[in-house]
Amino acid sequence: MKSLLRVTLAAGIFAATAGVVPHAWQSQAAACPGCKNANETDSRRPTAYMYSILFMLGMPATIFSCFGIAFYRMSRREMLEQQDVLAAGDVVENS
Repeated sequence: MKSLLRVTLAAGIFAATAGVVPHAWQSQAAACPGCKNANETDSRRPTAYMYSILFMLGMPATIFSCFGIAFYRMSRREMLEQQDVLAAGDVVENS
């Protein structure tokens, strides 16, 4: 189980960073010509548009991560409470 978790985690980290880390043979990021020309101007509008796209792309990952962490903590807490109840029942039976 732990090896599967490690492989999944490693694959997720690789997938997340594969598009972010620049390749050695690329000197600059590739963009559509319209975005490239718009970012070369002094206008702040293209930069704001770019940041809004990044924000919208990041929100689903943030929301799903928060829900995942919350469900993990709830299940972990429930499991620990069940273990405490079973341990208390074993102490009562052995007395």
